[in-house]
Amino acid sequence: MATVRSFVNNPYQENTYILFDDTGECAIIDPGMYTAAEQNTVTNFIKDNNLKPVLLLNTHCHIDHVLGNKFVFEQYGLKPQFHEGESDTLAAVVAYAPSMGFRYEPSPLPDTYLPETGMVEFGNTELELIFAPGHSPAHLCFYDKAASILIGGDVLFRNSIGRTDLPGGDFSTLVKNIEEKLFALPDDCTVYPGHGPETTIGYEKQTNPYL
Repeated sequence: MATVRSFVNNPYQENTYILFDDTGECAIIDPGMYTAAEQNTVTNFIKDNNLKPVLLLNTHCHIDHVLGNKFVFEQYGLKPQFHEGESDTLAAVVAYAPSMGFRYEPSPLPDTYLPETGMVEFGNTELELIFAPGHSPAHLCFYDKAASILIGGDVLFRNSIGRTDLPGGDFSTLVKNIEEKLFALPDDCTVYPGHGPETTIGYEKQTNPYL
């Protein structure tokens, strides 16, 4: 069963996740490391726990979720995997990063794109793909049924939802995906979002003011 560790990175306070299991293999999801200190915190955790990174996954490709892609590639030789529908979102980062004051080293491109449905695997962990656009054009969430955890990116937050005013965003699409796909998960499923504290599906069904 996978264990989650989160790291808060970059000025957007983005949550970078490491998922690992008892095989020692791990997946790095949405690496937002920007400063050397942030990079060191993540690499030291991996080293101190004798982990072997085998997957680099992006829920989506906004700047705060891909700032560390190049670093992870240089450290561990991993290219990112995300849905092909995020390609334009990733390509746009190069143009807008300087205007936002970011040094951005362009992310490598995937060898493998992720489908809308299916599984990605590492160690003895299976992550089910849940396609949930609305915040971005081809956003994916990663669901570990065995551990009852969802790495949710910027879809569902504690008492909030992802913003929909960015290119490729759509409010009604986002709400529909949350209600039809995420709310179909068990109430006790813990949601680890792209920003802020974790929550559960059941809690958001009862209290989220947007839904």
